[in-house]
Amino acid sequence: MDTDIIVIGASPAGIMAARNASQKGANVILIDSKKELGHPPHPANTFFKGMFDKAGEKVDQKYVIHNLKGMHIVAPGGDEIVLETPGYFLDRTKFDEHYAKKIKKAGVDIRTGVESYNVLKTGDTFSVSTSDGMIRSKIVIVSDGINSKTAGLLGLKTVRYPNDIAWAVEAEIEADGVGNADMFEYYLGSIAPGWKSTYSPGGGDYATLGVYVRRNGTDVSSFFDNWLERFKRMKGLDDIKILKKHVGGDPIATIPNQVVADGIMVTGGAAGQSGIGYGMRAGQICGDVAADAIAKGDVSAKVLSQYKKQWNSEFRTEYYLGHIALETLRKMDDHEIDNMMKTFKGQDLSFLHGSSFNQAIQVGLFMLKKNPASLLSYRALLRNR
Repeated sequence: MDTDIIVIGASPAGIMAARNASQKGANVILIDSKKELGHPPHPANTFFKGMFDKAGEKVDQKYVIHNLKGMHIVAPGGDEIVLETPGYFLDRTKFDEHYAKKIKKAGVDIRTGVESYNVLKTGDTFSVSTSDGMIRSKIVIVSDGINSKTAGLLGLKTVRYPNDIAWAVEAEIEADGVGNADMFEYYLGSIAPGWKSTYSPGGGDYATLGVYVRRNGTDVSSFFDNWLERFKRMKGLDDIKILKKHVGGDPIATIPNQVVADGIMVTGGAAGQSGIGYGMRAGQICGDVAADAIAKGDVSAKVLSQYKKQWNSEFRTEYYLGHIALETLRKMDDHEIDNMMKTFKGQDLSFLHGSSFNQAIQVGLFMLKKNPASLLSYRALLRNR
């Protein structure tokens, strides 16, 4: 046996799974197709403190290039909700390098520039065929992203609603002063059906613009082109230079499904666990359970299912509420979204507290008190489209 656990993919979830498993005494090999972690950088580069707190990690300003005060959530008609919560625009290369050092210190054997081709099982042993030869292990942790080929090869249906992937185009842009704002901006409605278009200021003349669209196919470039022109008009910018474009999928509303089998665990985007902070926490749970299984000498699905149970305990309600909210949003027209958002215009939302489930109840009661008719918008969820 070459190792106890092999982790395929150095996503934030994969890195945390490798670190936690190693810290609990398991021998861990982490492989990734990139020649060096952080090169080229992943396009996901913004998170908020509340999300990162989920993983119990401290933000290090060494990898932060612009601090944000919060976000504006903007309705099609221009009304907005202002939420103040610390946010961070990352230098994603430095972020990945930061955690690469941490997991090396924890004893993880990191092998970059290594492609995974196939996973074969013989008895209780897995043999992972890679560009660097065969690696044998007792547990395989799959963390190679939303388009995971490894999960497919293993025959796992890792997400419950695969059609609800938000397909995205995000561009790094340059323009005079475009990055100087200190608030992230989400725009809802037909500009990006089913989810959002975004503006994330990165300081100085640098920012990112993105669209995340659901149920409109995988090519959402036309939505991005429309968003770019609208952004220029809103900000009075005639000359915007696009430095780089990224395309891909965000499993924001897909909901994890089959994430464990005998000797197999799936985490992060490959399991429908979206977001940097949320993915990191999922990886931590995954790594802890994997190490415990190695220590027990039992890597059956029954033992590994503790990973899913703990994830469900911490996140299931939040993810399902999120799925329902995004499905409602997808079926609402711009006028309905505007009417719903008017309920929150100018309101102090600092009263929201507790779990996501409690916050959802508080929001519903608030809407009922302020504008009962706004709740009728939620009938959109029942529409067959």
